[in-house]
Amino acid sequence: MARGKKHTPEQVVNLLRQIEVAVANGKTTAVACKEAEITEQTYYRWRKEYGGLQVDQARRLKDLEQENTKLKRLVANLSLDNLVLKDIASGNF
Repeated sequence: MARGKKHTPEQVVNLLRQIEVAVANGKTTAVACKEAEITEQTYYRWRKEYGGLQVDQARRLKDLEQENTKLKRLVANLSLDNLVLKDIASGNF
């Protein structure tokens, strides 16, 4: 797998399930991760973030994270605009 390749939330959940089944069938986590073409570190990070989620829940989580990022950026821009306007209003420009 290419470094930095992005997986959709659906793909992540499916890979986590695939690895869990392989481990339940007697494979080690390392072997199961290698077969899924991800590192163990990626597996544990994904399991921490997506563990127990259904595919639709994982998709919704990512959508909400993206929306949250946009809203934070918007608030930062508005706060900066507000500071500039206050400086202009007080004559400190």
